[in-house]
Amino acid sequence: MANPKNVTLHDTLESAQATGCRPCKRCHPNGCSPDAITIALIEQACRQIETSEEIPSLQALAASVRRSPSHFHRLFKAQTGLTPKAYANAHRARKVRDGLSHGAKITDILYEAGFNSNGRFYGQSSAMLGMTPNHYKKGGLNEVLHFAVAQCSLGAILVASSERGVASILLGDDPERLVRDLQDQFPKAELIGAHADYEQKVAHVIGFIEAPNTGLNLPLDVRGTAFQQRVWQALRDIPAGKTESYADIARRIGQPTATRAVAGACAANPIAVAIPCHRVIRQDGSLSGYRWGVERKRHLLLREAKTIEETNS
Repeated sequence: MANPKNVTLHDTLESAQATGCRPCKRCHPNGCSPDAITIALIEQACRQIETSEEIPSLQALAASVRRSPSHFHRLFKAQTGLTPKAYANAHRARKVRDGLSHGAKITDILYEAGFNSNGRFYGQSSAMLGMTPNHYKKGGLNEVLHFAVAQCSLGAILVASSERGVASILLGDDPERLVRDLQDQFPKAELIGAHADYEQKVAHVIGFIEAPNTGLNLPLDVRGTAFQQRVWQALRDIPAGKTESYADIARRIGQPTATRAVAGACAANPIAVAIPCHRVIRQDGSLSGYRWGVERKRHLLLREAKTIEETNS
């Protein structure tokens, strides 16, 4: 700590400089700080990615902002939560989704998004969209989703599955509202409810909620951005009865500065319980918001902690 005798306070930067004081090299009071410069460089790189016909190479992006490829890669990942390639792929996927949603021709979309061949586009389209381009363009038309609604200790629960696996688990107070939410998520899919065999799957999910130590081994049809899917996978690695902070998850996926983006991915999670976003809490241990209500989050955590304690006793 500085000796108070050696400290002089000034009202303005100009008065300090008039006495011979030099500007701090860390905070740069008379110019942009290093953090502001870094943010501006990353924004410049993002705009370059978004306006390029094809995905720029790491070397080209780094050269455009006068940084080495390895240094630029670290800066970009720290600021955006994604690698430059993952960001470019996410932007490309967004352009494809926007084009399909507005009824554009698939051939126009694939070239607009930077795919220079049909083969490359169709080879990646299902991973980007969670379905074929034609199905996405038609709002899930001809896609079949089985679903069922039941009651559990958390209130109403809806479970819906595609042919790939469970695509949605919704919680709430009003069963009809959950069905409407599912319809909004898949506006033109064929929804088939009240099937006796499928209700067994809902019973399996409810059994897991009531007794978390039973496990929940169901195939999932996870649809999200590359970053969201990385976060959701990290959530699935948190054991029942344990919690982690948003900062913990950010570090786990190698993005220590992406805490806010992690929170956003948790809020966007469409598959409650199976992707346990309820196990993520604030750094100080308090509960944060939960898509299906903080009280449900509290109930889930207490139930899991109690079940694990009973199992270990």
